Amino acid sequence: MLDRIDDFISRTLGLTKLPPHLPTLLWSFLGFLIVHQFIAPALSARYFPTAYGSKGRTSRNNWSIHVVSQVHTLIIVPLALWCILSESPDRAKDPAFGWDERAGFVHAIAAGYFLWDTLDAIVNFTDLGFVIHGLACFAIYTMSYKPFVTYYATRCLLWEASTFFLNIHWFLDKTNRTGTNFQLINGILLLCTFFGVRLVYGGTISIKFFLTLLDVRHDIPLTYTLVYGLGNAVLQGLNWMWFTKMIAALKKRFQGTSAERAKLVRVEEEESGYSSSSDSVGVGREGNVAGNGNTEGR
Repeated sequence: MLDRIDDFISRTLGLTKLPPHLPTLLWSFLGFLIVHQFIAPALSARYFPTAYGSKGRTSRNNWSIHVVSQVHTLIIVPLALWCILSESPDRAKDPAFGWDERAGFVHAIAAGYFLWDTLDAIVNFTDLGFVIHGLACFAIYTMSYKPFVTYYATRCLLWEASTFFLNIHWFLDKTNRTGTNFQLINGILLLCTFFGVRLVYGGTISIKFFLTLLDVRHDIPLTYTLVYGLGNAVLQGLNWMWFTKMIAALKKRFQGTSAERAKLVRVEEEESGYSSSSDSVGVGREGNVAGNGNTEGR
């Protein structure tokens, strides 16, 4: 049975490097599912009885989503950094089709997270965009097992470093700490991290990625060049847009009275297309610094 599954994955799907890492992917998915369904609700109800326990089902689920997102960030960023720092220099010689087993391990954890993300977006459906986002990320990291652009996929995981501060910002809003010194310090760290890993480092990687696509365009289907190239350009454009919106939104959180700042948070939620009871956020559900202009993941 296992041989048939491996054969289907390797030959039919063309994911030749995935079979050895499939158990890691499935364990990753199960781990994030357990955090979402059991660990996050139990700890949140105990330590945040008002901000979490008094809310409705949708709000509590969205809170748990942010907990899972934070756990994923704390795991995946150090692992991606370890993979990059310990890789062979030869890996950079073939960024399009090169392979590293350590990257396979790290990508399996990321793919397991995005599989959970996709299924939750379907089961707890609120917006088609969340489903599409989860599917796209899951597809990208499973496609790396062909192998294809694994070199860049590992580096893009470092973008999640800004998600750590973004989630903290979201939790501060939800626990009535909007406009506090803690949120100010966290906001500065968020902007610095976002600018560093997404705009500077991410911009450099995106240029190299685009040049790699051009170099191998005759060796891959035209759809690969178009989809990956267009997606790369769109993501960088969105990163710059989100950055400017984050600056504006953070400024507003430290102006006016506490009542006015609380109203600002509610208005941003309503402009995002959700009621305040849903605790939903912008384009994604992992933070709400810039109202409609967010962010990383759900």
